[in-house]
Amino acid sequence: MSASSIFLTIIKSSPHLIRMSLDLSWAYLTLGRRVRKARKAFEKQLILQGMSRADAERLSVCFEELKNGMLAAMKQGVQLGSWRGRH
Repeated sequence: MSASSIFLTIIKSSPHLIRMSLDLSWAYLTLGRRVRKARKAFEKQLILQGMSRADAERLSVCFEELKNGMLAAMKQGVQLGSWRGRH
């Protein structure tokens, strides 16, 4: 591949990479708020069905654990070490 074709490929893909970076950043920034809202709605529904508040809170902890797992996976995927080839 010549240098000009590599440069042209980088130029053509840059808008898509920028858009993807912005989308991932927005998802990262809004994830905490969305998880909190989902967790509270889940707890509210369980309480309306007759479950105690303590049990509902204990069950809704899984939302927080899933969020933490997703963030850890995103961070691990972005780390520079994960881009290197493994021998």
